[in-house]
This record gives sequence, C-alpha cells and structure tokens, in this order.
Amino acid sequence: MERRVIVIVGPTASGKTAFGIEVAEKLQSEIISADSRQFYKMLDIGTAKPSKEELSRVKHHFIDSHEINDVYNVSDFEKDALTVIEKLQSENKIPVVVGGSGLYIKAIVDGIMDVVSTDESYRAELTALREEKGNEYLHGLLAKVDPVSAARMLPQNWKRIMRALEVYKLSGKPIWQLQAEYKREDDFRFFQFGLNWERAKLYERIEKRVDEMIKNGLVDEVRRIKGLGYSVKKHNALNTVGYKEIFAYLDGEITLERAIELIKRNTRRYAKRQLTWFRKDERITWLDVDENTDFGILSEKIITEIEK
Repeated sequence: MERRVIVIVGPTASGKTAFGIEVAEKLQSEIISADSRQFYKMLDIGTAKPSKEELSRVKHHFIDSHEINDVYNVSDFEKDALTVIEKLQSENKIPVVVGGSGLYIKAIVDGIMDVVSTDESYRAELTALREEKGNEYLHGLLAKVDPVSAARMLPQNWKRIMRALEVYKLSGKPIWQLQAEYKREDDFRFFQFGLNWERAKLYERIEKRVDEMIKNGLVDEVRRIKGLGYSVKKHNALNTVGYKEIFAYLDGEITLERAIELIKRNTRRYAKRQLTWFRKDERITWLDVDENTDFGILSEKIITEIEK
C-alpha cells in the first residue's frame, strides 16, 4: 500500500502553521515541524512558534525539542523525522510535514547525504581559523574549492561551511555533488503543497508580524536568553533573523528602531530566499492564497487530491 506524506511549505508569514493544523485535524494525524529554529526551547516569539491553543489542537513533533546549546544538524533531523513518519504510518496516519526551512524539507523528501566521516583535527583547525579570522574567511576558503556550495551559504552558516570544507578535504568532491549522487530508498509518496502570496501582500504580513513580535515581548525574550549566558557568537541557534538584531540592540550597537527596521528587511530577504529555493522544486503544487482564503476549505481540497 502506498505510504503517503503531506508536505506544506512556503515563506515565513504565509500561514503554514494554520493551514497545517487544518489539514492534520481533518486527517486526525500529527504534524512534523521542519522549521530549524522552532526546535529550540525559549525561542518562542521570534520564531513564531504555534500557540498553546494551536499545539493543543494537533500534536506537533520537533517543537521545543532541543536546548539552545544542543548540536543538532539536518542529518540528525532526517533520521529523527523518518522515525516519526514510520511510527505514524504504522498507526495508519498520514503525516503532515510543515516548514519553511528548505534544507530540512529536502532531508525528509529526498534525504541528505551523510556518508563522509569526520576529521576532528581538521575541524579544530577550522575552528581556530574562524576564531582568528572570522566567518567571512571560512566562506572564502569554501568559495575557492567549492564555489557552488559557497554560493548557497551565507557566512554566518559557519557550521555548514566547515562541514562542506571537511567533506571536500576527505572525499575530494564538493558536498553538493555527493548529495546529488545520493538517493535514499523508501516507499513514501510525498505530496508537496506551497502557499503562494502576492509578493506585496506577503511583505505586508511580514511587517505586521514583526510589529506584533515586538508588542508581544520579543525584546524581553531575548533579554532573558542573554541573561542566561547565551550569545549569537557562541550559539548558532541564535544567529537568526529577529534574535541577532535584538542582541545587537541590547549590546548597544544599534537603536531599537534600527533593530526593528533590520528585522523587517532581513525577514523579507529571507522570505525571498525561501521562495527561490522552493520554486526550483517542480514537484510542489502551489496554492494561491490571500487574506480571504478559507484554510478549512483549502485543506479539504488537497486531502481530496491525495486520495484520488
């Protein structure tokens, strides 16, 4: 029997959480979150985690599953998410994957290559270089040997950059090539749906969401996290839009007004990158939505589609 999995993707602020809950409720199933920042405890307001009411309606996996200082990568997520999918399938439930982190969605749908071992001495060398010369220097090293991967990564993604450098050193091949050659064997059939907004409307929603985050206490949330000794430099989970800007404000580097401006700008840019990533996957069926869309009716439509 075909083992079906529904995947709901889209840019930030597109309504994925609400839509996913509608779908999962109708299927009497559960949600697997593929948002790489909602994994972490205490990062609540800035990651737009589902509310307590939303979490009570449908069981969510990978929400508040890790501490800020935990080391948790996409390969770990692939293994853990597939375990949950297998369990739900054994209970005759159709899993609903919801998220905007493209690499984590890819890990579930296609698999992520993780066959190259590690080299602790080389990692130590790269760590020392990063501490001495910064993220940009590591990014430059990667650009020399693997420009394709470097173009896909920002300098602040230093863990991914280090892994790509390590893979190249150990295998002699760029990581993207090994990933392209890798194919996970399974019998899942993934039905992928994307929420498509008119760009101007999406940006309006982003700006409104940021204003609501500030109103709901984002600054105090970051202040509490900072007070516990966490920092953007030491903890990659915090090197994300919404947190790094408020940390800069609390460190006296910028004004609060400027921090808010940067969060809005950087969130718009992030949404654009998300769309660019997802648009490349022709398997995604795009659903045009706006502020008048009834997610209840739309969820019934896609459930009917996968049951044909």
